[in-house]
Amino acid sequence: MHKPSVLVVGAGTWGTSTALHLARRGYSSVTVLDRYPVPSPISAGNDVNKIIDLNRESGEDADERHVSRLLYDTVMRGWKEDVVFRDYCHETGMIIAASSPEGIEHVRNEEGTDGPEWTELKTKHDFQAAMPDGVLTGEFPGWRGWWKQANSGAGWVHARKAMQSAASAASSLGVVFLSGEAGDVVELIIEDSDVKGARTRDGQRHRAEKVVLCAGANAASLLDMQGQLLPKAWTLAHIRLSEEEIKLYKSLPVLFNCERGFFMEPDEDCRALKICDEHPGYCNWIMEDGGTEFKRDDGRRDEPFAKHQIPVEAEQRVRLFLRETMPQLAERPFSFARICWCADTPDRNFLIDRHPEYPSLTLGVGGSGHGYVYIPAIGSFIVDAVEGQLDARMQKQFRWRPETAVGRDWTALQGRYGPKGSCKVMDLHQVREWTNIYSSSPL
Repeated sequence: MHKPSVLVVGAGTWGTSTALHLARRGYSSVTVLDRYPVPSPISAGNDVNKIIDLNRESGEDADERHVSRLLYDTVMRGWKEDVVFRDYCHETGMIIAASSPEGIEHVRNEEGTDGPEWTELKTKHDFQAAMPDGVLTGEFPGWRGWWKQANSGAGWVHARKAMQSAASAASSLGVVFLSGEAGDVVELIIEDSDVKGARTRDGQRHRAEKVVLCAGANAASLLDMQGQLLPKAWTLAHIRLSEEEIKLYKSLPVLFNCERGFFMEPDEDCRALKICDEHPGYCNWIMEDGGTEFKRDDGRRDEPFAKHQIPVEAEQRVRLFLRETMPQLAERPFSFARICWCADTPDRNFLIDRHPEYPSLTLGVGGSGHGYVYIPAIGSFIVDAVEGQLDARMQKQFRWRPETAVGRDWTALQGRYGPKGSCKVMDLHQVREWTNIYSSSPL
């Protein structure tokens, strides 16, 4: 049976996964375009580690629970059994926590901590006992948490290595990756009421029978998403550790406080501990020409940009988190920092569907802050959509749905939490000072 040629726009988490699964299904003419080679320095997936919790089911009705279980079952098999991904999954366990009565109630409601897999942590000694002596030396003021121990489906994955492994496996199966000006897509080619390919910055026009858009937070710069995607940035920093500290901090459970931030075991390659402050995200609103007000209708623009610094206010939040948990690290200089972009849909469900107006175009976007964990499997669902055989209930949940963006509240927290009293979506134009960090980090 003839397999059509496919052009994948974007070589991040979902683009590399899609390329791999296309090749595994016998597609012999697959080209992936991206400005950068894998791993892109601006891809959200180009990170030392990401949190996973592979033993959860969510949803308000039977259809949503079916989709949740299908996703988690498929991705769990990928992380545990797929030779491309299994070396990068570490089930070290996870601690979820909060620091205020409101935050603690939020955690209880969102995480279902009454289950037998959770151990409650009430005192600083409880928290400290969850990790080796000398790691958690802080006072944990007001903290309360729950610990899901190792080999429970929770922990972390080495994001960058898994993405590189997917791209390498796809290449070995014949997928072509183009980068630089030859891969930098400036526009989609629209002819005869369909998307026929993409034009790159070097002037080349790449045509294919099928086009898959996996451009992450930048997708709206190539296609009118009708308000369905809102790019948001989060902030992360690295602290360099000694060889002795690397050994001490190995195999730690993830520590996540919904009002402070999170960290997990350090990356041995760059000898750095990654810490993130928790908040509902930053936007970069673009002003009207010559005006002082930002657009307030559904057509307003929020443009991602790359920056290997973070706002000083984010640094202050990171250091507060460290003072409460690991004060021995709280004043160390950052060795690396950056803002990391993702795109939220109005309901934070993914958008995986054929475009209603362009029959040859399939969308794989809308990671909504939780898309990376699915890299072993998400490409298979995107290819299902290309082939018109996506699970019916998944297709309904992840469909093209601009009606959900009508009257969208662009400042909605969308289920996210952050510092008590200042939990809000923030504007990067209001940042007055940035960190000043220079690093030879591989990221």
